[in-house]
Amino acid sequence: MNEEINQTCKLELFASLESNVRSYSRSFPAIFSRARGSTMLTEEGRKLIDFFSGAGALNYGHNNQAIKEAIFEYLASDAVVHGLDMATPAKLQFMNTFKSAILWERGLDYRFQFTGPTGANAIEAALKLARKATGRQNIISFTHGYHGMSLGAIAASGNRFYRSASGFSLGGATFLPFDGYFGPAVDTSDYLRKLLTDESSGFDRPAAILVETVQGEGGINVAGEKWLRTVQAIAHEVGALFIVDDIQMGCGRTGKFFSFEFARLSPDVVAMSKSLSGYGLPLSMLLIKEECDIWKPGEHTGTFRGNNLALVAATAAIETYWRSPRFSQQVQQMGEVMRRRLEVIASKYGNGFVVRGRGMAVGFDCQIAEIAAVATRKAFEKGLVIERCGPVDQVVKFLPALTIDRETMEEGLELFDQALAETLREVRTPASCNGS
Repeated sequence: MNEEINQTCKLELFASLESNVRSYSRSFPAIFSRARGSTMLTEEGRKLIDFFSGAGALNYGHNNQAIKEAIFEYLASDAVVHGLDMATPAKLQFMNTFKSAILWERGLDYRFQFTGPTGANAIEAALKLARKATGRQNIISFTHGYHGMSLGAIAASGNRFYRSASGFSLGGATFLPFDGYFGPAVDTSDYLRKLLTDESSGFDRPAAILVETVQGEGGINVAGEKWLRTVQAIAHEVGALFIVDDIQMGCGRTGKFFSFEFARLSPDVVAMSKSLSGYGLPLSMLLIKEECDIWKPGEHTGTFRGNNLALVAATAAIETYWRSPRFSQQVQQMGEVMRRRLEVIASKYGNGFVVRGRGMAVGFDCQIAEIAAVATRKAFEKGLVIERCGPVDQVVKFLPALTIDRETMEEGLELFDQALAETLREVRTPASCNGS
């Protein structure tokens, strides 16, 4: 009892010291002290299974041993940690490793631009480059898209809640319907092509078309191969850069290293961050085709570009997991296990629930925000960390570590099943959602 009171007092102290803007500490009211792999421990010793993975920044789990050893070794050597964009052995090793193990294996060739440490920094740089390269202003983005919280990135993001907090008139982006926005019978790429090729549509030619192949924050909305290839072709037809935001869905989240591999795309620019370092260390970059790399020296800069410690971690992650196809195959297999189990759960409780995703990014669409909210809260009480997404947070988002073992995965899914069952007994729902 005393420990529980002490914990409550500490959480109240956080509330009194930290800004109202805090979010995840409200969703997960505990003080987390340790973590390894797919489990986290609270200060009082409570164990939780992590299906959140740092919002996709911990694809290889917490405190991954192989990556940690590389970090320890680098720190012990007194090597350069902060070096702006100066040349260092750590940076060169990362670029050579990424090029040989990731790019060449996929027939891709890009230059590296290390941006500021966040995914939003990478998006800002990508949009700025597109406008510079084309001399145009407009960016085409898509319904339910999310690209970050800075002004340029949020201007290209769809969620009204985030947009309204900017306190600024957001412009420079035009939203068009994502794949499946009007249902499976409507190919929204036809609408895109018509608008951009009709000289009297009133639609200005864009600097870039910016797309996520799987919309993470938007609700785990999955774009199909044909739609993506058509959108890429349209971008090239109208002289726009084709930019893929692979910040959350890259680094293996969908089964392949890049989320666009399945569609055989070759984007002009790829934005990467989140699990790039493999250890939760901030690292963001753009992959830029050589002909699009028209920056002048120093034209886009930042103090924390290419943190060397994060680059060392990223190199270790690639060497450990991406030198052979085995890891990718394991991710796809585990993704199938998770998806099938969630489909069984959806079927058991009624046909209102929808499961969708790719690889180990899966959404369980509850249709009703209250169901998702109560279910995730109850899951946390039972020992599962899991978050929501979608336009009104009605989708439960499953992002377990790609390295999770089968037993832990199934234990976490069982906890979600129990939480959902309790939720449906308490929350009044339409008959289609609870099977009654």
